Amino acid sequence: MLDVWQVQAGTYFYHGHLGMQRSAGLYGSLIVDVADGEKEPFHYDGEFNLLLSDWWHRSVHEQEVGLSSRPLRWIGEPQTLLINGRGQFNCSLAAHFSNGSAEQCKLRGNEQCAPQILHVQPNKTYRLRIASTTALASLNLAVKNHKMVVVEADGNYVQPFEVDDMDIYSGESYSVLLTTNQDPSYNYWISAGVRGRKPATPPALTLLNYHPTSASKIPLSPPPITPRWDDYDHSKSFSNKIFALMGSPKPPTNFHRRLTLLNTQNTINGFTKWAINNVSLTLPPTPYLGSIKYGLKDAFDQNGPPENFSNEYDVMKPPVNANTTLGSGVYMLGLNTTVDVILQNANAIRPNLSEIHPWHLHGHDFWVLGRGEGKFTKEDEKKFNLKNPPLKNTAVIFPYGWTALRFVADNPGAWAFHCHIEPHFHIGMGVVLALGVETVGNIPNQALACGLTGKRFMNPKQN
Repeated sequence: MLDVWQVQAGTYFYHGHLGMQRSAGLYGSLIVDVADGEKEPFHYDGEFNLLLSDWWHRSVHEQEVGLSSRPLRWIGEPQTLLINGRGQFNCSLAAHFSNGSAEQCKLRGNEQCAPQILHVQPNKTYRLRIASTTALASLNLAVKNHKMVVVEADGNYVQPFEVDDMDIYSGESYSVLLTTNQDPSYNYWISAGVRGRKPATPPALTLLNYHPTSASKIPLSPPPITPRWDDYDHSKSFSNKIFALMGSPKPPTNFHRRLTLLNTQNTINGFTKWAINNVSLTLPPTPYLGSIKYGLKDAFDQNGPPENFSNEYDVMKPPVNANTTLGSGVYMLGLNTTVDVILQNANAIRPNLSEIHPWHLHGHDFWVLGRGEGKFTKEDEKKFNLKNPPLKNTAVIFPYGWTALRFVADNPGAWAFHCHIEPHFHIGMGVVLALGVETVGNIPNQALACGLTGKRFMNPKQN
């Protein structure tokens, strides 16, 4: 399952979702330019792509086995954070500013691990296209002594706003404008550090190199300090500044259907799982697109998953009954209907623990109508922003909170909607939405080459 985002001008990335393909390196930047004759609502003199990721120094197969073991063997924190696939381990570009044991990296610049330095001219404006394909880490990005103006989120223009640093979650992409208005006789740190989890991984570092200063000149001051990992107010402050640019499409005022999805951590016969409304997603061998289109009812659960959860569930405490069930059912949506999704976070199995979950929807953008603390209630609907909510395809739910989304189901197909933290999705944190599948034509046989459709549409030599 390869996720390629909708074709409209903006900043994206492609990545795989089968097993732990993303952790294994199946990802890359995908930049869509504006059409000929069109202009973007901001000016810049040059641009750079920053693709952020995390790296474990052991195979993804070992990680998969651990996640599928009883008891669960957690993958742990990544050893290295990467910027454009480059990062250091057991040495640091800024070792002489830290009290740790890491040695100063001695790089000539042609090593595979050497950072990709951003070479800039003074007094120019640059567009940084930033995307996060991390498997686990939520990140905070900062450029020492420089402000950033956020202008795009997930391929959609937003009302520009200025920040000193920015949080970016797995699955998200942004564009920011950076003006090179500092002393050109120095270089400046670009730093990406861990947020949302107690960090055990050093920040990723590279340099903003002002011409004509040598790129080998290390800055005199330390890198930016990443906000404390559990400073969620800082995270919410950034998210709450994102509004759609004036003139952007507005959401419908009413919805046809609402799904309220409770995220919980559970167990099945001693195996640790994540579940949605007490169903842990297990993907069937037959592609949903083929099994739905051709009526192969034995290919997946025909009973639709629950659309809500019990009013009595206390999201602030571990589940009273941690048991859950496996399921492969699908939410069948009416084509061109308006759908609301309430993402509800809760306590995990361990007391006093609720995690950040960035949720990503394939095939559609959605409006982020609002977010709040505790359990969502009807009263919270009065807080919805229907005037200028941002259009995104990835939205975060903070610990013990909720996030409300609205989208128009207008892209026929069978689409995954899931937590973009790879091990969470791998052990069940996701759902499948299907709409208008009967209208999808010209499906390549190769797209149906597994399970029951594989037997039906592929000849023996191709199987």
